[in-house]
Amino acid sequence: MNTSAQTPAIEFKTPALWREQCFYAGQWQAGDSGERIEVVNPATDKVIARVPSLAKHELEKALTEAQQGFEYWRALTALERSARLRRWFELMQAHKEDLARIMTAEQGKPINESRGEIDYAASYIEWFAEEAKRGYGEMIPASKAGQHLLVRPEPIGVSVAITPWNFPAAMITRKAAAALAAGCSMVVKPASMTPLSALALAYLADKAGIDNGAFSVVTGDSATVGQVFTESRLVKKLSFTGSTQVGRKLMEQCAPNLQKLSLELGGNAPFIVFDDADVEMAVKGAIGSKFRNTGQTCVCPNRFLVQAGIHDKFVTALKKAMSELKLGDGFDEEVKQTSLINAGAVDKVKRHYLDALEKGAECVLGDEPGTLEHNRVAPILLTGVTPKMQLWQEETFGPVAPVLQFTTEAEGIELANATPFGLAAYFYTQNLDRSWRVGQALESGMVGVNEGGISNAMAPFGGIDQSGFGREGGRQGMQEYQQLKYLCYGPAGSDSD
Repeated sequence: MNTSAQTPAIEFKTPALWREQCFYAGQWQAGDSGERIEVVNPATDKVIARVPSLAKHELEKALTEAQQGFEYWRALTALERSARLRRWFELMQAHKEDLARIMTAEQGKPINESRGEIDYAASYIEWFAEEAKRGYGEMIPASKAGQHLLVRPEPIGVSVAITPWNFPAAMITRKAAAALAAGCSMVVKPASMTPLSALALAYLADKAGIDNGAFSVVTGDSATVGQVFTESRLVKKLSFTGSTQVGRKLMEQCAPNLQKLSLELGGNAPFIVFDDADVEMAVKGAIGSKFRNTGQTCVCPNRFLVQAGIHDKFVTALKKAMSELKLGDGFDEEVKQTSLINAGAVDKVKRHYLDALEKGAECVLGDEPGTLEHNRVAPILLTGVTPKMQLWQEETFGPVAPVLQFTTEAEGIELANATPFGLAAYFYTQNLDRSWRVGQALESGMVGVNEGGISNAMAPFGGIDQSGFGREGGRQGMQEYQQLKYLCYGPAGSDSD
C-alpha cells in the first residue's frame, strides 16, 4: 500500500470542502498528539488523506462544548432552527458534485450513486427542517374542575452518533437533522474509513448557521470514542448504525448512565418472488436493491426465495441483467459495480462463495472472489442454495445473489422468517390478497411490496429483533431525540369574588 497521503487527482469547485481536521467547539481542530488515521481509496489502495485520532481529553472537550451548544441551540425558536437546517440542505444541493466526488474517492461507490446519495442525504435535512416546526404536544381533558393537563415534548440533550462507511453522508444526516430539529446538539463519529464526507458536511453546516457547538464531527479510535461517549453524563442519546455485535457492546456500555439508544444493526433480508409475480419488475427491483453500492447495504437482499413455477424464468432474466452491470472505477460514468471497501470484505465474500459451492450450490454467473485487482468482485449468481450455507445465515455484504427454490406460500414465509434479523424484506406478487397476507406475516421492520427501493425521508427506517430498535426518518425520527414532560396545572388560587 502506498502510505504517502495525496489529495485525489480530481477537481473540486470548492476545495475547502476537503477537510483533514475535526470540527468541534465551533473550530477546526488538528488534534494535540499529532496521531493520524489514514483514509484509503479502495479503488486504488492509495492513502488520500489523514485525519486526527483525538485523545480522550479532546473528545471530552467536544462533549462539553456540545453541552453548551445544546443550551444555545434549544433556545432558538423552531422557526430559526428550521431556517438553518433549510440552508444546510440548500448548501448540500449547491455543492452536490463536490460532495459526490469526495464520497467516491473515499468509499469507492459509482459516481452516479454518490450523487444519488447526496440527494438522499439532503432529503433528510429538508424533511426535518419542516418537522422542526411540528414538534406538537397535547392537551388532555382533566378529571377535576380547574385542572389543566399538558404533555410537552422537549429535546433530550446532547446526542451522539456513530455512523458506518457504506453511506458516509446519508447515515449522518438522517440522525443529525432529526436531533437538530428537536433542539438537541449532535456530535458525530464517522467511520474511520470514510470521514471526509462527514467533515465536508460539517463545513457546510457551519456555513448554514448550525454553529456554536450545535454540530460537531470527531474522528479517532472507535473503542476510545465509544468509551468516552457512553461514560459521559453529558450524553443523553446515542444512535449507532453498524454490526449487531458492536451494537450489543454499546448497549452494555450505555446501561450505567441509562442513555437512550437507537440501534440500526445487521440484516439478512429475504427477497421473495411468487409464481404470479411480474418477472421484469422483480428483476428490476432485485438489481436496484441487491447491487446498489456493490451489494454493501444493510437492506439489500441477502437471500432470494423464488417459487418453483417461476424459478427458471426469473433466474434466466436475473442472470442477463446481472451480466450487463459494468464493473470498474467509480469515477467512470458508465460503471455500476465498483470496489468493495477493503480486502477483508472481499475475503468474506470469498468465504461465503466457497462454502456455498462446497455444500452443493451452482455458480451460474461470476468467478471466484479475490481474482480481480483493487478489491473488485464481479456479480455472482448462485442457484441450488440451502439454508445450511453460510451466506444464508450471515450477511454477505457483497454482490452475491443466492437463489433458493420453494413451493408453497407458507414455505416461503417460513424460510424468510427463519433468521434472528428483521431489518428489511421484499416480495413480488400480483395477487392483492397475497400482498396483504405476506406483508403482515413477514417479521421485519420494513417490507417492500413490489418495490426494491424502500428508503425515504418521509417514512420510519429501522428493524426489529437482532436488527435493533429505534427509527430514523418520518415524524418518528425526531421523536427519538425528544423526551416527554407532563405538566399538571391546578388552580392558581381561590376566587373570593
